[in-house]
Amino acid sequence: MTSNFAELVKEIKSCRECRGLFGFEPNPVVSGNQNAKILQISQAPSQNVHNTSKCFNDASGRKLRRGWYQIPDEDFYNDNNFYISAVGHCYPGKNPNGGDRKPPKKCADKWLKQEIKLVNSKIIVLIGCYSANYFFPNKDFSELIFDNQKIDDKLTIVLPHPSPSNQKWFKDHPDFEPKRLPEIRKIIHDVLYCPIL
Repeated sequence: MTSNFAELVKEIKSCRECRGLFGFEPNPVVSGNQNAKILQISQAPSQNVHNTSKCFNDASGRKLRRGWYQIPDEDFYNDNNFYISAVGHCYPGKNPNGGDRKPPKKCADKWLKQEIKLVNSKIIVLIGCYSANYFFPNKDFSELIFDNQKIDDKLTIVLPHPSPSNQKWFKDHPDFEPKRLPEIRKIIHDVLYCPIL
């Protein structure tokens, strides 16, 4: 365990521990700096993120940035605004039954707890049930979304995954977009754009 942020990021990006598990060359993808305002944690990079080494560079990312957060790309990719990580730092490959494979838990156990300790964000945003379950294993996912949470006394927001394949959850929870999402968007905007007094 390192106490140096730059060294931690270097170690994460050079990690190839899951090469044998994946069957292809891992590509750990994280972005942002130690004092980013928001620490955002999702499940794992998509194949497109794996190929481009750019976080949320896919349909889910576009919906998250432009539809849900309603912020320009340059603000999302500003290292001072977001530190972007995941439970699994690499694309884990395709599941034969559809979708992507689940990321190995050992990745989060090795890296994520150190990132949370070293990134001085104002808030944490968890995206998707896999990341929510990692931090809140005994809580109902939908209940986590509709109420603010805390990780290490830090305000934590839980979002469903913005993936186009997640339509059933949105259909089952029609209150999310008209009621909860504006509350979350206001928190995001307040953190990003409110002047420091």
